Amino acid sequence: MGMFNSINIAASGMTAERLRQDVIADNIANQTTTRTPEGGPYRRSRVILRPMTDTPYFRLPFLPDKWDGGAGNGVRVSEVQKDYATETRLVYDPSHPDAILTGPRAGYVEYPNINMVTEMVDLIAASRAYEANAQIANGAKAMFMKALEIGR
Repeated sequence: MGMFNSINIAASGMTAERLRQDVIADNIANQTTTRTPEGGPYRRSRVILRPMTDTPYFRLPFLPDKWDGGAGNGVRVSEVQKDYATETRLVYDPSHPDAILTGPRAGYVEYPNINMVTEMVDLIAASRAYEANAQIANGAKAMFMKALEIGR
């Protein structure tokens, strides 16, 4: 394992958690969006993460195999998915411009499938994971600095 692998792993986690926070903020901002370009209400987005070990990596040709720890571990964002499995919320408001005009749901407006409590819990979890990865990077940096001090 190389000297900077721990920092690279923490950096990949920080990048993924930052994107996760951005997607959650987008969900919160669109919690009352009833009309999108695709038609219908906004759908909640979620980030899908995968381990980095399944991606090819660049290997230096002159590095001995015993020193090559592989691509390292870490995480990458594989995709940002829309949640079509969860039902949208129906609110009775016949005066709304996007109200359903005919049928059994006449007068109802379809609102996004965003639950504010779920979004806040996810935001707190993403924030804590980001902080944990930042602590790992800072701890690795402190260890490297101590190692350099020993050499003096």
